[in-house]
Amino acid sequence: MNHPSKMHNNLFTTIILILFLFSKPSAAFGGGAITGGWKRIHNMTDPTVVKIGKFAIHEHNKRDHASLKFRKVVKGESQVVAGMNYNLTIRAAERGADKCYVALVWDKPWKKFRRLVSFKGPV
Repeated sequence: MNHPSKMHNNLFTTIILILFLFSKPSAAFGGGAITGGWKRIHNMTDPTVVKIGKFAIHEHNKRDHASLKFRKVVKGESQVVAGMNYNLTIRAAERGADKCYVALVWDKPWKKFRRLVSFKGPV
């Protein structure tokens, strides 16, 4: 026959294990960035965000022989991958009129690698 305190310990351990297995990974492991999850960018004037936005406009202009002028990053999200993806909504001037565009940029600063993955708009 099992001793009641051992049964309670086993039950308690089982419940804790189940709760741990079904909890959010961010809660279980300290809330850091999760590979693959998109995270809202709060500071649109951060120098890195602005630099990535300007890069997106420059690359789009080169690829499509366009002449957009960067104004500002309106909103954005980042995603940890092998590097960082930036999904930015960018305000740019086209023939004097401001319009918004959406750019996806893949950045690996330690390799000095940056690529415009997609550019859509005006949106």
